[in-house]
Amino acid sequence: MKIGMLGSGLMGAKLGALWAACGRDVTFAYSRDRAKLDRLAQRSGGTAGLVAEAVAAADAVLLAVHWSRIGDVLDQAGDLAGKVVLNCCAPLNDGNDALFLGPETSGAEELSRMRPGARWVSCFNTSPSESFDPVFARKDTVPRPHLMLYDDDDGAKETVRALIRDIGLDPLEAGGLTAGRYAEPFAMVTAVLAYGQPGGPVLTYRFDKLR
Repeated sequence: MKIGMLGSGLMGAKLGALWAACGRDVTFAYSRDRAKLDRLAQRSGGTAGLVAEAVAAADAVLLAVHWSRIGDVLDQAGDLAGKVVLNCCAPLNDGNDALFLGPETSGAEELSRMRPGARWVSCFNTSPSESFDPVFARKDTVPRPHLMLYDDDDGAKETVRALIRDIGLDPLEAGGLTAGRYAEPFAMVTAVLAYGQPGGPVLTYRFDKLR
């Protein structure tokens, strides 16, 4: 599977490196520093390229940029028609301390309106990037932590479930894109628990129904 990584921050860099370690064909794109993309590619065994090139060649695309950069990266990505796009972005303000969309819409829904031809699946925004390496190292241990995904495209889920399991997480389906109205605030809670409470940012979660 070829994956285009649109974003080279903590989330994009970490997931790209782990997918490359799983044998996925990863292309890093979108950074203000092209040398950073080259370094990520060299370290992981992937490649670096332009956004349009990464999208054109990809079977799946990860969108992992700050919300303030959404317009720019989508302009470079084109219409994304038919592409499976994993969205891990949340509509954060410039201070990264508040959501500016909701409760009657969500970032997931707004992205779908911006590029209606894309096959959007929201995921990874409810788990801090610092957890991915430890989770990956324990991927053969059960039970695995959960990771929420929500979307309106059943076919795209199959691709995304496989990529989530690559990291060592169990996909937890949380409904359609409207679930972003609840999942994006939940992502803020996980951020508070990870970064604002003692014990460090390696935070995971799992929901179980008791019988």
